[in-house]
Amino acid sequence: MKYTALFLDRDGVINRKIDGGYVTIVEEFEFLPNVLEALSVLAKNFTHIFIVTNQQGIGKGIYDMEDLQEIHTCMLNKITQNDGRIDKIYVAPNLKSDNHINRKPQPGMAWQAQQDYPDIDFKCAIMVGDSLSDMQFGKNAGMTTVFLTNENSYNQPEADYVFKDLYDFSLNGLINLV
Repeated sequence: MKYTALFLDRDGVINRKIDGGYVTIVEEFEFLPNVLEALSVLAKNFTHIFIVTNQQGIGKGIYDMEDLQEIHTCMLNKITQNDGRIDKIYVAPNLKSDNHINRKPQPGMAWQAQQDYPDIDFKCAIMVGDSLSDMQFGKNAGMTTVFLTNENSYNQPEADYVFKDLYDFSLNGLINLV
C-alpha cells in the first residue's frame, strides 16, 4: 500500500512539550532534535503533510489565535528553509471538557483536511503522535498509527507502529510503510 497523507501532532512530535504548560510565544517553541531533517525526508515521500493540534490553552484564555499564528508562521518558515513542507495546520482550540468533534481523539480535523484535499484516503494515511488521544484520533479516522516514544519509556499498545522520534520514523519507518 502506498501511503500518501501524513498527519502529525505538534507538541512532542515537532517541538518540545512544556510539562504542565503551553507554548504561548515564539521564544518558547523549540524544535525537537533532527525534526527539520525528518520533515525534509518526509516531504519527499508524502503527497500531503498536515499538523493536527489540540490547543486548549486558547480555550482557557492563556494565549490567543494571533499568538498561535505567530508561532506557526515562524515554525513553517524554518521548516521550509530546511526543505520540509507542511501543507496545512488544523487547530482545535476547544477545552477538553467540551468534547468537540474537532478536538482529538475525535476525527474532526481529519475530516476538515479531507474537505480541503478531497484526494485523501484515510486508508492511505498515517497519524504520527506521542499520546493516546493521537492514536485514537488516527484510529477514529481509519488511519495507520505511529506512536513516538521520544522521552517516554513505554510503548503505546494502541499504535500500529512505534518509533523513538520523528527522525527514527523518517529513516526506518518509511522503509516499511511508504
